[in-house]
Amino acid sequence: MAQIGVIGSGSWGIALASLLYHQGNQVTVWSAIKEEIEELNRTRRLRTLPDLRLPEDMIFTADLAQAMEDKELLVLAVPSIYVRQTAAKMRPFCRDGQVLVNVAKGIEDSSLKTLSAVIKEELPMADAAVLSGPSHAEEVSRGLPTTCVAGAGNRKTAEFIQEQFMSPVFRVYTSPDVLGIEIGGALKNVIALAAGIADGLGYGDNTKAALITRGIYEITRLGIAMGGKRETFGGLSGIGDLIVTCASMHSRNRRAGILIGRGYSMKEAMDEVQMVVEGVYSARAGLALAEKYQVPVPIIAEVNKVLFEGKPARAAVNDLMLRDRTEESAGGWSGE
Repeated sequence: MAQIGVIGSGSWGIALASLLYHQGNQVTVWSAIKEEIEELNRTRRLRTLPDLRLPEDMIFTADLAQAMEDKELLVLAVPSIYVRQTAAKMRPFCRDGQVLVNVAKGIEDSSLKTLSAVIKEELPMADAAVLSGPSHAEEVSRGLPTTCVAGAGNRKTAEFIQEQFMSPVFRVYTSPDVLGIEIGGALKNVIALAAGIADGLGYGDNTKAALITRGIYEITRLGIAMGGKRETFGGLSGIGDLIVTCASMHSRNRRAGILIGRGYSMKEAMDEVQMVVEGVYSARAGLALAEKYQVPVPIIAEVNKVLFEGKPARAAVNDLMLRDRTEESAGGWSGE
């Protein structure tokens, strides 16, 4: 049995806390919002996961020291926009070599840093890793079969995380490509916004297939330019996560995109979804990274225009379709 602290009491944090508890671990969950902790202690339920009953001996606390001290593993499960400030709060209680796995997906808008880079700046003493893949909290909390990938700088850390999370319904692979895992996890949310916009406009399966296929192409080209491995983008944290996020109504990014396609503004869509829509924050960062590495990303660029420049969604799709003609595979023609 391991002592595990889950930092963040949203849907994903609670779903993973439940998974880890049922693996025989002692789990403590922290939230900065005292009212959330009081409700969890009182009801043993999270409103966004109403079918999940939380164990009586799972600990919920607003005391960060209690959640972190003497823990063999910390799971950082706050939205990407809160990762830096939360990591800074964690610094006084973080010991040298503390294994910490981040499960949020995003890129810091102001610095264009991946979340693991942000964590290393704020918690240089920690052994930081990531967990990502096609994994909606709603399904993990119900025990539906799910696969993810644990990325870390060394094999021992990745395999330790694999061991803690692995179960008959939650299969974990390992990878050294932390950067590639994070780029795939962040930018798939931007493509999911585009897929949702297409749904909101009333487009069909052909359109969605095109967005997923060309979307992973954009993500892969940019990820490789940044130093990620090609095989990562064909794996769970790349095409796997992209498919599920573009296709499922559990996806807050797709739901926000649907509303935008129906005429909502970006702010109105985010207010309606009532949860953090990570793709909105990653869209601008993704475009800035593409410009930095000189990689064309037409879908991500059009999503930015719709979100931040008021471009009509239908016009964005039309401009994507009418771009200059090009080829999918270069060279190899007979006679060349």
